Amino acid sequence: MNSVRLSLWIQCSCTALVALGAAYASYVHGRQFALRFGADTMTASIWPLIVDGLLTTATVELWKPSRDGSSRWPAWSAFIFGISLSLCANIASTPVTSAFGVAVTACPPLALLLAVELLNRALKRHRTELPMPSPADRIHTEPESLTPTPVVSRPTTPDPTDRPSKPTAEQLM
Repeated sequence: MNSVRLSLWIQCSCTALVALGAAYASYVHGRQFALRFGADTMTASIWPLIVDGLLTTATVELWKPSRDGSSRWPAWSAFIFGISLSLCANIASTPVTSAFGVAVTACPPLALLLAVELLNRALKRHRTELPMPSPADRIHTEPESLTPTPVVSRPTTPDPTDRPSKPTAEQLM
């Protein structure tokens, strides 16, 4: 395993640990937040799952490469919205309102935000560092077909009942 892959593997693993820790803390704090601000017990139990589900969906979307140059603002908007909700819920559930209490409860969503952004950058960098095969390499690495290409024969005189048809993809190949 080369050093680039090893560093990417370590970064993915650490981001997963941050995400698991943030999900646990976020669930506990989000449930307390929802209960405190009027949600019934069932709603309070699912509210953090909604927020963390939004964050997870946005994170997965951000990890996918944008091959067609499409805008990534919906994914970033969902991610920032989810982080903001999580941050509000975590800070509002601080048992002791002090700078240290807020730091402890604000840490999980902020750590997740930073870890995802760092991993996103590492994945982009990894994609651009991959060597692109040259056309000659692609020609030599493609498997050769073991079946002969079928020869399509056409009648020499057109039949009036035959309609012209488009050749199939196999015939075009």
